[in-house]
Amino acid sequence: MEPGTPNPPPLALATGPAAPPAPAPHAASAPATPVSGSGTVLAPPSVTVADLRADLVRGIWRENGVFKQMLGLCPTLAVTTTAHGGLAMGLATMAVIVASNASVSMVRGFIPAAVRIPSFIVIIATFVTVVDLAMNAFAHELHKTLGLFIPLIVVNCIVLGRADAFASKRPLSRALADGVGVGLGFTMALLALGIVRELLGFGSVFGTAVFPASYPPFLLFVLPPGAFIALGAMLALMNRRQARLGV
Repeated sequence: MEPGTPNPPPLALATGPAAPPAPAPHAASAPATPVSGSGTVLAPPSVTVADLRADLVRGIWRENGVFKQMLGLCPTLAVTTTAHGGLAMGLATMAVIVASNASVSMVRGFIPAAVRIPSFIVIIATFVTVVDLAMNAFAHELHKTLGLFIPLIVVNCIVLGRADAFASKRPLSRALADGVGVGLGFTMALLALGIVRELLGFGSVFGTAVFPASYPPFLLFVLPPGAFIALGAMLALMNRRQARLGV
């Protein structure tokens, strides 16, 4: 710039606020996916009281193993000659279902899918052995009455079915509720059938006489054909009443 040349006027400063910078483009956010070894911890699914109540009630009636699904009929027809035998078999099976459901639910994340059925059978067989030895030690006469049907709990479709279809996919609390419900439903079915057969066959319930001494024992209901007849008649009455109630 030559001497004597006036300086140019200063540039006017902007008096308004500066515009915010434009946000940088970014991809749409996606939910984080847990990666093995990444340290991501997933919260367990919440379990409500309504869920537990539904699991409990479902096994007692709506999905009753005997009256609705016709499963476990081998012990149902074999040991229900008396109410005492039906109740004992039902409680033994219930203990196995509850214990195996709880165990399967706790170890479900460690069992490979390819060997899940053999693993479940080993777990069930363990608890059946415990129940068998306990009954032999503390209720020997009852153990002799039930006989081979206690070890056969291992292959009961109800026990293995609940372990595979429900307990292996649910948290512990729901597996326990399901086990109790299914066990109660099975026990109630065996007890009801045992009461009917003992009442008609011997005229007594739990060894206590109900009919007078002149009642002639109807031994057909104590024999295997009577078990089918009694179960069929009970199913027919229940289905007819259910149809009338519309439930």
